[in-house]
Amino acid sequence: MKWFFSIIMTAILTNNYVLCKFLGICPFLGVSKKTNTAVGMSAAVIFVMVLATITTYPINLLLVKCDLEYLQTIVFILVIAALVQFVEIILKKYIPALYNSLGIYLPLITTNCAVLGVVLLNIQNGSGFAESVINSFGAGLGFMLAMVMFSGVRERLEGNDIPKFLQGLPITLVAASLTSVSFLGFTGVVEGIFG
Repeated sequence: MKWFFSIIMTAILTNNYVLCKFLGICPFLGVSKKTNTAVGMSAAVIFVMVLATITTYPINLLLVKCDLEYLQTIVFILVIAALVQFVEIILKKYIPALYNSLGIYLPLITTNCAVLGVVLLNIQNGSGFAESVINSFGAGLGFMLAMVMFSGVRERLEGNDIPKFLQGLPITLVAASLTSVSFLGFTGVVEGIFG
């Protein structure tokens, strides 16, 4: 059980794909204006990350067996694209308000480098199937934590008097960098508890 929590806590806090590895920045900056859209996007990313890992793991074994590892990236992007289309169809049919609020960022999950990064890094690190699935779930939770935290920061920024030269993207990037730096403190904590 300690192994399970160690993988999840490491993926959420110390190896956060958005705030520590800087993968998935486009939706992080684009969809984090409101908490409800941040949560919706994060749930979709978690779903796609976990299913992509479950689907690509056996595909990778087949590619390795056939000596076709060089096709990993292309095949994985195709699998992720199919999963995103599935999510898009479900959201459009059952949760149209969330579908409309996510807008262009929903199809961008296909090219979200956090999703592809999780799949590729699981393989590169030599993780087993269970470890890969748990890591992808933890990475998705880390993505959600980053999105929700940053949406809260951005909602608080809207009510403040910000100097003209910092308004818009500059203050957003400053806030994102401070949010990212705040995660550096978790490195020693997680390693001390689960290391």
